[in-house]
Amino acid sequence: MDNLRQRTLKNEISCTGIGLHTGEKIRLTLRPAPEDNGISFVRADISGAPEVKAVLDNVVHTRLATTLGKNGVVIGTVEHLLSALSGFGVDNARIELDGPEVPIMDGSAAPFVFLLKTAGLRLQSKNKKFYVIRKPVSLSDGEKRVAVLPDRDFSINYTINFDHPLVQTQSLNFRFSVAAFEKEISRARTFGFLHEVEYLKKNGFARGGSLANAVVVDRFRVLNQDGLRYHDEFIRHKILDFIGDISLFGAPIIGRFVAVKAGHTLNHRLLTEIRANPSACELVELSHPVQREPQGGHLQAWEVLGPVAAAV
Repeated sequence: MDNLRQRTLKNEISCTGIGLHTGEKIRLTLRPAPEDNGISFVRADISGAPEVKAVLDNVVHTRLATTLGKNGVVIGTVEHLLSALSGFGVDNARIELDGPEVPIMDGSAAPFVFLLKTAGLRLQSKNKKFYVIRKPVSLSDGEKRVAVLPDRDFSINYTINFDHPLVQTQSLNFRFSVAAFEKEISRARTFGFLHEVEYLKKNGFARGGSLANAVVVDRFRVLNQDGLRYHDEFIRHKILDFIGDISLFGAPIIGRFVAVKAGHTLNHRLLTEIRANPSACELVELSHPVQREPQGGHLQAWEVLGPVAAAV
């Protein structure tokens, strides 16, 4: 099946934007990469152009965004770009930057989706791999909870709750497909509350933040002149972030995620917990499908190929 082969970009493409937290002007270039390369970030502004793979082991902190690093080289705010790459099934890409942070663009994944569609995608000869969830895994931290359960495809049920009249409690059940990601998730922007934005800027964060790249709300209203892109844009952006974060597991995950008031830190803790339990998931090589064992062992090929083929 062509849809289940690895993908990379057909052509390279570049953009320039502002880093949300650094406020620096940064040029980003997306380039094709060979099979089994995965997603890698390259700091073109540093001697030797050091490379940092987009994998769980390279997450160095999760305050306000997901930051990757290795040997002192860091790349911040990677989640929106990773979400777009994952949403469009890109397995292999080299991302070159001349600064320490992925440009925030408009605060959503839509500009990166535009870049991917403009560059085009190319199928590669090797087949994709998928992690299939075999047993439930869950974590909690006070009111925050996140879990993953076995399922036949990839879905996210997410709930947020803020003490604010415009947000309050929002829930959304999102069942993944490329079309649904582009239409229902990719345009949702990051958001913040005015008093928090002012505090962050005073403490050296969100230096590049503005109404051009975030939804900002005061006590009673959305300050952006054009309002919201979705009536529940807040919860949709949380799902966007979640998709980017879990892509760091190294391959698409087939399972049902449930999250309540989670965030980058809990997202990554869940991935660490899954990895720490070898029986919780199974890496499926689609070029060598396995058969279900009589007492509930491996999945039959159709149980993976059916839902995944529909998704990509």
